[in-house]
Amino acid sequence: MSIMDPFLWVIYPYICFSVFVVGHIYRYRTDQFNWTAKSSEFVEKKRLRAGSLMFHLGIIPVIMGHVAGLGIPQSWMEAVGVNEHLYHIGAVYIGSAFGFLTLAGMVLLTFRRFTMKNVRQLSSASDMIVNVLLLFIIAVGMYSTLVTNALQPDFNYRETVSVWFRQLFLFRPDAGLMIDVPLSFKIHITAGLLIFALWPFTRLVHVWSVPLNYIGRRYILYRKHRKI
Repeated sequence: MSIMDPFLWVIYPYICFSVFVVGHIYRYRTDQFNWTAKSSEFVEKKRLRAGSLMFHLGIIPVIMGHVAGLGIPQSWMEAVGVNEHLYHIGAVYIGSAFGFLTLAGMVLLTFRRFTMKNVRQLSSASDMIVNVLLLFIIAVGMYSTLVTNALQPDFNYRETVSVWFRQLFLFRPDAGLMIDVPLSFKIHITAGLLIFALWPFTRLVHVWSVPLNYIGRRYILYRKHRKI
């Protein structure tokens, strides 16, 4: 075990999670009126609509897959009939399909933000950083799923990464579980933790501003005014 392992797999995750929680509280108390994403739709709609649709349709199943793969022990999956073969189909084939959709959407959104002058002028430094970091995380995740798993078929992240991840919430993470994890997985994890630390200070806070009350509210009726 190197001197960096205890920091990366024990200290660093808690730093990121602490900044995530405290940062959200601080921003909500000091910057409520900017608790949203600045829209650039009036500047350009076509690429935004296509990229945003692909990204959001893909990222939700991807997040659910991560929650299942990291949060649910392998023994529990097998107890309900999800054996290794079925899990592999879901994680690799179905997960990759949604991963590619997410990646395509993120590529389009990032290309739009960096190459269109009007959109770039409306973007802050944090907007640029978030776009690049998300694109990097998704790309490395796809590489880990398709390439690393193919080159190292004996590696099972559910016996290493998943166990370590669950231990974080029990406040007893074992850094030793992460020593032999492939580099691409380590990069994906550390970058993913970093996005949690940056979250409260970027446009990502708009995730918590989804107007769920719209689902149950009464319809607004518009009637054409007729002159008498």
